[in-house]
Amino acid sequence: MSKNHRILDLLRRGRTPLENHLIDGLVDGRISRREFVRHGSLLGLSLPLLGRIGMAAGFGAAPSLARAGAPGATIRVGSSVPAAAIDPVTIADAGGLLVMQQVAEFLCVDGPDLVLKPALAESWSPNTDGTVWTFKLRKGVRFHSGGEMKAEDVVASIDRLADPANSSNALSVFSGILQKGATKKVDDYTVEFHLDAPNGNFPYMVSSDNYNAVIIPASYKGGYEQSFDGTGPFKLEKYTPKVGASFVRNDDYWGDKALPDRTEFTFFTDIQPQILALQGGQIDIINQMPVLAGVAVLNDPNVDVISLKSSAHQQLHMHCDEGPTKDARVRRAIALCLDREKLAAGLMKGRSALGNDSPFAPVYPSTNTSVPQRKQDIAQAKQLMEAAGAGKGFKMTLTTERYLEIPEYAQLIQNWVKEIGIELELNILDQSAYYGDAVFGKSNWLDSAMGITDYGHRGVPNVYLAAPLKSDGTWNAAHFKNKDYDQMAASYIAALDLEAQKATAGKIQKLLLEETPVIFGYFYDYLTATAKGVTGVQPTAMSQLFLEKASKA
Repeated sequence: MSKNHRILDLLRRGRTPLENHLIDGLVDGRISRREFVRHGSLLGLSLPLLGRIGMAAGFGAAPSLARAGAPGATIRVGSSVPAAAIDPVTIADAGGLLVMQQVAEFLCVDGPDLVLKPALAESWSPNTDGTVWTFKLRKGVRFHSGGEMKAEDVVASIDRLADPANSSNALSVFSGILQKGATKKVDDYTVEFHLDAPNGNFPYMVSSDNYNAVIIPASYKGGYEQSFDGTGPFKLEKYTPKVGASFVRNDDYWGDKALPDRTEFTFFTDIQPQILALQGGQIDIINQMPVLAGVAVLNDPNVDVISLKSSAHQQLHMHCDEGPTKDARVRRAIALCLDREKLAAGLMKGRSALGNDSPFAPVYPSTNTSVPQRKQDIAQAKQLMEAAGAGKGFKMTLTTERYLEIPEYAQLIQNWVKEIGIELELNILDQSAYYGDAVFGKSNWLDSAMGITDYGHRGVPNVYLAAPLKSDGTWNAAHFKNKDYDQMAASYIAALDLEAQKATAGKIQKLLLEETPVIFGYFYDYLTATAKGVTGVQPTAMSQLFLEKASKA
């Protein structure tokens, strides 16, 4: 299709310079349509408007949505057991956040394509430097308990999460970005977020990407399991800790009514019983299925597997301030031992993307793809070891968690580094022993000289760039301290423009390849398994499961 400049000019009217620069990038071919839609949604442009601009720029119509299925089903889900009492402020595990998300909603939703879609907020926009973001709330939304959702509920919900006194799990997102008291009511349906510093990706911090950021009544005082109060398309029917939960359609929902009459969640302590229950017809969905444990399901003709590209990964950190990995040449040598193609094809059965030793996963539009991919090179690794005075090798302990495919990953690394004289002893712990109190001095994760840690998916790389890599990062297990890096990370986080983000990302990627405090070997796909005939299921790589459009044949 050819460009329609007359319509483009009409669509540009009233747009900010930042928005028009993004449109220029699409028209001139500097950014792809996918990048345009995703970044436009971040800036608060509506999806219909983005679609019209795409058509006027010569890209044709966006693909139409799938047809809705039949109403009335009971959808049965297998999930991990919630690890603690369900509370929006503190919830941190997949089983717990999955149950909470069935009833409570976010200001906006980060979809599998990383495009932000309006939910409780209808629109949002930044000021000129990205220090204040204004959100317009949807009118007529009611909590299950009866009251209308208004600005004071949003202010109270976010203030709870930003308050250090509450030990909120969301402090990993909000620390240094948004303080308690900085979320302000403008009127009943308008909220402003006044940030500590410019932040070009802020809407993701209050979307489903931050799974604690559900909006609940301002009057909330705790005891969420007694009420499960929210605004969502389902309402609680029954919750039994450690056993399961069931929900029924909310007929007073503000949006399209849910197709299923009921949803049922059964909690399992292990993946194998979930696989047997799916194959035996006792459940319809496994929310998350690891690759290695689920090989039999991947080839089962009675099962469909939904595979989402994600930024989830296993970080291999190495101490940068002491021991044999103090020298960056040794860290680069270890990274050069990994055969990433074998990791993706063998260990991950083709369900992953190659990592290039930075948080910039292929799924991110801001990842700079001009930076060359690191490949296995044993000869160069040996040269680096010699240059660092470590040519004879050394012994070291690799500490990690028994989770997903991490133990097998650790064994592969152990075998690969033998080629350059490194003898690794593996110390594989259960998750509670590995994470400990999750603070320095009381955590095998944060205190080990070398360790592998699972990091769940995020729609933008901000948390990965800050917590494990900045000099003052709360999860800096590598003890990496680099002023140039800190400045680059702050510059990336502040950037509102996609092309500026890409330029800074390229600098960060090159610096991290040189320093290699953390090895990012691969980014794994998020897998959800459904029985044949079950349609309309929408998982996210954050372990959420949207079931309002689900049906059975």
